[in-house]
Amino acid sequence: MTEIILSVIGGLVLFLFAVFSLSDAILSVVGDNVKKWIARFTSNIFSGIITGTVITAIVDSSSAVIIITIILVNSKALTFKQAMGIVMGANIGTTISSQIIAMDVSKYSPVLLLIGFLLLFISKSVRLNSVGKVILYFGVLFFGLFTMEKAVEPLREEAYFAEWLKSVESPVFGALMGALITLVVQSSSATMGMAIILAKKGLLSLSGGIAIMLGAELGTCSDTLLATINGSRQALKTGLFHLLFNILSIILGLLLFYPFTELVEKTGSGEHVEHLVANAHMMFNIGGVLLFVWFVPLFEKLLNKMLPEKKVAQ
Repeated sequence: MTEIILSVIGGLVLFLFAVFSLSDAILSVVGDNVKKWIARFTSNIFSGIITGTVITAIVDSSSAVIIITIILVNSKALTFKQAMGIVMGANIGTTISSQIIAMDVSKYSPVLLLIGFLLLFISKSVRLNSVGKVILYFGVLFFGLFTMEKAVEPLREEAYFAEWLKSVESPVFGALMGALITLVVQSSSATMGMAIILAKKGLLSLSGGIAIMLGAELGTCSDTLLATINGSRQALKTGLFHLLFNILSIILGLLLFYPFTELVEKTGSGEHVEHLVANAHMMFNIGGVLLFVWFVPLFEKLLNKMLPEKKVAQ
């Protein structure tokens, strides 16, 4: 059992290291273009959603994109209204990583590690070095997943672990566990990665995976809220909108938990459970955006009323 725990911890550390390093590495490749794209392509709520989705898919971190957005709002390069679309788009963009994890590409991680290392070792170009880092970190990320995947295989025989997983299938308890795990590891991608791995190994059902996913949506708000500390009212409203949007989506997800689970099963008929968990993540986030995008003016009015701009003393 000790060997399993250590292997899981080792794989998780590799995964988290890669996730946190990837954002910086990718941003170093694209330079300040990300900030220019965010500021340029957010003329309305729908273009903001598309921008947030695309950039999050590229950077592979919704938290990084939302934190950059909060920084831009704080510097008055973006308005709170523009930021709302980006936040919603970031929620869609983060589901791309779940789809990639479910594709079982982790076994090819040594290839990425080798290519990334060679680019770093051979190339004298700063840009190629940065590209090499990105490829290397992707290799580390997938190798971390591969390590966790192999580590959890023996847990099938452990009765107490099976009992614990049954309790996770409860929507509320599963969501609380997903939120707690995400709060600890500070990465919803890591939480979803673990859920998909457990589902792939037959240790977690679709309903358990969906419950954990709902909790991960809440846990991921913590670091973006931290980014608003000592920020402007506009920046704080951006962080609160992210929290409010996610909480309302989660409440709706819990209320419609079983019909939603059935919908995922029907639309993904014949697919393996790990793909169904990834599909549920994407369907939930896209559905939440499609539903709440029409209420953005109401959210804006509510938060403006809760946090009015400070009046400057004459």
